[in-house]
Amino acid sequence: MKTEVLFQSGNSRWLYFGRDPDKPEKIIDTNQYMKVTSSQALLMDPGGIELFAPMLAAVVKQIPIEQLTYLFASHQDPDIISSLGLWDQTLPKARLHSPWLWESFIRHFGMNNIAYDSIPDEGSTLSLDGEEVRFIPAHYLHASGNFHVYDPKAKILMSGDVGAALEPANVSIFVDDFDAHCKNMEYFHRRWMPSNAAKKDWIARVRDLDIDMLCPQHGRIFRGEQVGQFLDWFDQLNVGCAVALSS
Repeated sequence: MKTEVLFQSGNSRWLYFGRDPDKPEKIIDTNQYMKVTSSQALLMDPGGIELFAPMLAAVVKQIPIEQLTYLFASHQDPDIISSLGLWDQTLPKARLHSPWLWESFIRHFGMNNIAYDSIPDEGSTLSLDGEEVRFIPAHYLHASGNFHVYDPKAKILMSGDVGAALEPANVSIFVDDFDAHCKNMEYFHRRWMPSNAAKKDWIARVRDLDIDMLCPQHGRIFRGEQVGQFLDWFDQLNVGCAVALSS
């Protein structure tokens, strides 16, 4: 499991976990992110059940397990949250922040100890040792109840499936050639993003944020001017149209 520090200032860090070389062949590759402060931590989209063991090992190399106080699930997909039942056994005092819409679905993954903190449609905030992170609405991109995580201190947006790309696991975690990278994103976004109206709403909201890194759930991370390039590319892309349906 590759680990990378994306941001560090004092006791505040953002960590990337991914590119697991030992994952089963037919399991989609995912990126996991964790914000750490002096005494707390938030693990975002912690991964599927197959990834639990390497994720747990990677996390405890960075922090004591009792410091992991919060989990976040952007939506209900198994690739990001089917490990919940195992985290539930490991983190009896943690809390899961996730869309209110998916609570009855996500509980199927197992929640006997972890508390479910429902995020309302308009979003909410979470404070970690006084550092605020914001849960940003991203509805219908691609789930009907969906959120991203924005950290104004680190200037990082964890963007879930927006910005995702399907590509080999042995490439860099950062986008190096934006134009070449577009071919790895196009089909995914056309197929999995169902609404141009929702896309436009999200882009307008995100353009108001100060972002140095846009960190998707699959594929590579966008930095600096690439963030604006991605928003421009996504803005002009006609989504929800990868398959032509006939009556």
